[in-house]
Amino acid sequence: MTGPQPLDVDRLVDESRIIVCCGSGGVGKTTTAAALALRAAERGRATVVLTIDPARRLAQSLGLVELDNTPRRVAGVDESAGGSLDAMMLDMKRTFDEIVLSHAEPERAAQILDNPFYKALSSSFSGTQEYMAMEKLGQLAADGRWDVIVVDTPPSRSALDFLDAPQRMSTFLDGRMIRLLMAPAKAGGRAYLRVLSAGMGMFTGILNKIVGQSLLSDLSLFVSGLESMFGGFRERAEKTYQLLKRRGTSFVVVAVPERDALREAAYFVERLGDEGMPLTGLVLNRVHASGGERLSRQRSLGAAELLDRLGGHPVAAAVLRLHAERLAVADRDQRLRDRFSSAHPHVAVASVPAFAGDVHDLDGLRSVSAALAAGSRPGATAG
Repeated sequence: MTGPQPLDVDRLVDESRIIVCCGSGGVGKTTTAAALALRAAERGRATVVLTIDPARRLAQSLGLVELDNTPRRVAGVDESAGGSLDAMMLDMKRTFDEIVLSHAEPERAAQILDNPFYKALSSSFSGTQEYMAMEKLGQLAADGRWDVIVVDTPPSRSALDFLDAPQRMSTFLDGRMIRLLMAPAKAGGRAYLRVLSAGMGMFTGILNKIVGQSLLSDLSLFVSGLESMFGGFRERAEKTYQLLKRRGTSFVVVAVPERDALREAAYFVERLGDEGMPLTGLVLNRVHASGGERLSRQRSLGAAELLDRLGGHPVAAAVLRLHAERLAVADRDQRLRDRFSSAHPHVAVASVPAFAGDVHDLDGLRSVSAALAAGSRPGATAG
């Protein structure tokens, strides 16, 4: 069977405008995103890597104390080719606050930011993270300072939920309840409460008795500022969604040679295909191999048993058994990779070997990026 087409990693980082890394948890996705960003920077491109995953792994591997909503320059990057590397982590609430501040008058913005309904929406409302991820990506793309933006998505199937942000925002803003609330909000003050009460009937009366007019006033201020608060977010989200489908965007699925991880990878591949998104390839981390394939597993075990019978060679027998185990794991990894490629023959693959240690600095990331580009080099685990 013909093997999968190799993923040209250097072409990926040289020609892409946006690189989106997605995959399930624990497969080395954050490290892969950081390694790709570092390689792009050291090949001469102004690069920013954005993580939506709140884990601290990216900051640690880049030698930063912390990451926040502002891009921070990464020290220690080889900038001799003219590139640079910045890194940041999505702060959902701060990004939402920035939208309010940029699309409302100062006094109105202050009212919205202090509103309890807004605080709940911006901090914990379902889907807000995906909305803000789309918003931040759009901001970075419009900024113009960077040649390439690398996005490290959350470690779950929700990694692709931000693709639904425009539709979800449209559904939310066009919902019957929101339209009912927003229309009378423009009347303001007591007129708002009268129209709201007329529109919502018994529900509003019960709500008023339970929580009082103060809460309804908060709701009034919140809803009346809703249009300015979102400030065209739906249109910007749709624009960013279309940007993700254009030439210059590359989606990279990250997995390890395990059944569950490759099942998730298949889901990502199929979902991206359904969305018409440009899938560039699969990065398969922690692939096991042995440097002594000429000595088969069966011969290794047979030789170990012979040494046991002869006695006096326990170390050599142990080494032979270890070699046999490594060959068995390597054979399993290859079978799983072949099975995935058989089901998805159009997906290019780059394999990264299973290394001995964790990535915790730029040197480790360079080892990973070199392995990504070359196919197999010793270094540290892409974890």
